[in-house]
Amino acid sequence: MGEVRYALPLASLGRSTVRWNLPSDWFSDTDPKALEVFLELQRRMSPSEKLERVFKANAMMHSLAEADVRRLYPHADDREVFLRAAARRLGPDLMNKVYGWTDTA
Repeated sequence: MGEVRYALPLASLGRSTVRWNLPSDWFSDTDPKALEVFLELQRRMSPSEKLERVFKANAMMHSLAEADVRRLYPHADDREVFLRAAARRLGPDLMNKVYGWTDTA
């Protein structure tokens, strides 16, 4: 897989561009015009707006994980749902160390 360099203006930082080396297929399913619109929207967001988006995406991922646990374990209480969702992120060793919990199902 080759790499493509994407150059983004950083005028507000006193530099003309920042460059990222991304896999060549990173945006292969995106129309170039749509990609430019997306990148321009990213450029216009303040750092706090970008961070807010990250936090919202993270919260959504947690919600999706919990919804899947509820689907797989319909009789689980809220604590078990929390633990099973956390186990997906932390793994069995850290889950046992932090929460004293091991998946027995």
